Amino acid sequence: MKKTALLISTFAFSAIGLSQSTSYWQQKADYKMDVVMDVKNYQYKGKQELVYTNNSPDTLRKVYYHLYNNAFQPGSEMDARIKAIADPDARMCIKTKSADNKEINESRIAKLKPNEIGYLNVSNCKQDGVLTQTKVAGTVMEVDLVQPLLPGKSTLLTLDFEGQVPVQIRRSGRNNKEGVELSMAQWYPKIAEFDFEGWHADPYIAREFHGVWGNFDVKITIDKNYILGGTGYLQNKNEIGYNYQDNGITVVIPKKQKTLTWHFWAPNVHDFTWAADKNYIHDKLETDQGVTLHFLYKNNPDIIDTWKKAQPLTAQILKYYNTTVGKYPYEQYSVIQGGDGGMEYAMCTLVLGEGKLNGFVGLIAHEFGHSWFQQVLASNESKHPWMDEGFTSFIEDDVMNELAEKKADNPFAGAYKSYIDLANSGKEQPLSTHGDRYDLNRSYSIASYSKGEVFLAQLIYLIGKDNVTKTLKRYYSDFKFKHPTPNDIKRTAERVSGAQLDWYLTDWTQTTNTIDYGIKEVNGTENTTNITLERIGRMPMPMDVLVEYTDGSKESFYVPLRMMHFEKENPNPTLKRTVLSDWAWAFPTYQFSVNKPKNSIKKITLDPSGLMADVKRNNNVFETR
Repeated sequence: MKKTALLISTFAFSAIGLSQSTSYWQQKADYKMDVVMDVKNYQYKGKQELVYTNNSPDTLRKVYYHLYNNAFQPGSEMDARIKAIADPDARMCIKTKSADNKEINESRIAKLKPNEIGYLNVSNCKQDGVLTQTKVAGTVMEVDLVQPLLPGKSTLLTLDFEGQVPVQIRRSGRNNKEGVELSMAQWYPKIAEFDFEGWHADPYIAREFHGVWGNFDVKITIDKNYILGGTGYLQNKNEIGYNYQDNGITVVIPKKQKTLTWHFWAPNVHDFTWAADKNYIHDKLETDQGVTLHFLYKNNPDIIDTWKKAQPLTAQILKYYNTTVGKYPYEQYSVIQGGDGGMEYAMCTLVLGEGKLNGFVGLIAHEFGHSWFQQVLASNESKHPWMDEGFTSFIEDDVMNELAEKKADNPFAGAYKSYIDLANSGKEQPLSTHGDRYDLNRSYSIASYSKGEVFLAQLIYLIGKDNVTKTLKRYYSDFKFKHPTPNDIKRTAERVSGAQLDWYLTDWTQTTNTIDYGIKEVNGTENTTNITLERIGRMPMPMDVLVEYTDGSKESFYVPLRMMHFEKENPNPTLKRTVLSDWAWAFPTYQFSVNKPKNSIKKITLDPSGLMADVKRNNNVFETR
């Protein structure tokens, strides 16, 4: 196909760009899968061919596969985690009462019957036609290679697999609470990522993912009454018919034909997801961004109006993200009703679809935002979920504020509040905590989403809004298709602004050090006022100070942080600003003078923007009485 050829050429050029980088290399995994789904028992069989290219400097003697479906079995690690954690995910629990009438959360997985569980069984695993030795432990399969895979070489890995779609509990599954029959996420044997840190063969405990880019050639044979949507470009529209009639061709399927084969091609993605239902409505919207938006949702009169109204807003979101972050590199994106909330996948999302318009559009804005930060940049969201969830939450709040009739002064205020509440609760863990290792689901969620979002919002306080906008664009441009690390976003911000920010990355992500500054003293003489600030928390910050006078005038003072070696531009050019001498972290207090008597001062405020995440703001304001 002409468009497909163009995409291959584009991605080939991207691959050449990657090969010129001495710091970054990526493995490559090109899949070819042929799958037959039996919708009567929700079981499927498939064959997989995987051309795996070792672009690393290491010789590989083993490879690892994820078998995610195996998590949905009684006694699995996911089941054990639900039972052990103090605040299990409500979607994965059944609430019951104990004998003494106390509420108990019981694992839904533990109650699955044999015909309700998920499983993924692999057989006939070969390397270049020779049978291999395999070992399965839960959701991970270890494969001993027959021949070591040398750097720069490729090998063909083939296998047969049989799966059962579990009753929908978390993300993937059948017959979700809104009646969608098949949400097919994490459904196939997926090779684990190998990068500069080694193998990432993490067990599946309901958290996040890390995958290898490649091309997916997938054929799915299913009952002819089902409508499918998901990752990739449909290659056989003329054979499928139904409402893919954009070229004017109508297909009549013979009555004797019981199944259809849907053929998808997805270039340069690191996952493949699909959903299917007999009662999907399928709408298409061609955008001025060169991207076709698809919307697949249940033919439910109660939701049709909401889904219709959300479509042009989704197009606006696409345009805004293209402008503020960088161009979406694929030619389609699908919003599909399915799953258990909202979850991002390659070129599509599965979302619950029965909410009110504003919340529904916010959900789309978040999941669509992942296409930039998870599907294209693709940081390791298992080890650094804050880089994906937090940055996506940042642009979600940014675009929703842009779409709102009434604009907020600080669209990220909700994230600040959530983070500060967690920091003051004593239950915070560092952002460097692996996503599976948080003691509480609440701690994980607030850290990853809210504290991760504040990382970027607070950069506005540190280096200015223009520099943060430039940082996001350069970060996306420099690191798309490269699996960036936390150091990469920090170094990008340093390159753009000239500020030194290693202290910021360290304190904010590797510790639970908090920001707590206060106005300690305000003393006056006949002509001057001496203001003493104090650092109470461990984490350093530069200081923006606003002084308001009794005559109605205002002026600001800026105290640079010595270790930043940087002076921020005046965030409010309409106000006179005085840049003071820097404040070194080791000094717990800092004093400066205002050339006016104390009785002329009405109010002094630290951080009037609210963009500094001070965990105790009650001492940030001094007011005369």
